[in-house]
Amino acid sequence: MTAVDTTARPASDAGAPALRGTTAPPLGRLVGVELRKVRNTRAGAWLLVTIALMVVGITGMGMLWGVGSSASLGSFVSVQVMPMQLLLPMVAVLAITGEWSQRGALTTFALVPRRGRVVAAKALAALLVTLAATVLSVAVAVLGVLVGGAVHDVPVAWDLTADQAARALLINVLSVAVGFALGVLIRSSAPALVAYLGFVLVAPMLSAIAAGYVAWWAAHGLWFDLATTLQAISAPQVTGETWAQLGTSTLLWVGVPLVVGLRGLLRTEIR
Repeated sequence: MTAVDTTARPASDAGAPALRGTTAPPLGRLVGVELRKVRNTRAGAWLLVTIALMVVGITGMGMLWGVGSSASLGSFVSVQVMPMQLLLPMVAVLAITGEWSQRGALTTFALVPRRGRVVAAKALAALLVTLAATVLSVAVAVLGVLVGGAVHDVPVAWDLTADQAARALLINVLSVAVGFALGVLIRSSAPALVAYLGFVLVAPMLSAIAAGYVAWWAAHGLWFDLATTLQAISAPQVTGETWAQLGTSTLLWVGVPLVVGLRGLLRTEIR
């Protein structure tokens, strides 16, 4: 008879083959998964459809009533900034809070235990959606000025400079960053959405009221008011002080919530 070797192996040797064969999913695959989550959820899909419809609708209204002596591409793109600034960050909020609101965090972080890697994939997915939406809005605006110029028999003004296009993209990216940071901090869809709507709709009004009553805030408020500063960088001329105000207000509204939120997200117990 052949004797069976029952000598116990060291735990490290027994587990070595399994550890060598186990690799973390590449970041690109995780980003693809997060992009599918954005469009496969009902709320995410409807948000993306709403963004596309608003871009087309605003461009259509521009073709009918927004053409004067010329069809201006810069004007068509500028009027799309506010709707994009309002809706795109909601996609980022849902991307980061969906795991917690729908109780999928336990499954996600069990499959990919490195939580920071998952958050990075969600951030990259939100950035790709922002880039795609911005490119779509510019493409639709180009089509709009061509049709508007032909319908009204006026020349087309290709007056959208690279600087203006870059600033429009920056406004969209920073707005999405605020939504993402609030999602990481709050980790619940409804409160995070309310917090972002408060940031983009209520905070500028409160800042304007405070500036009317408090002289210090009138002189220094833009250093802390990101929503108003984002509107300022869409102006034709932007000063160095405005860029500095954008930096400090971005640190306050994006950096601080993101650091605090990541600290909690990486340490909290998932149930």
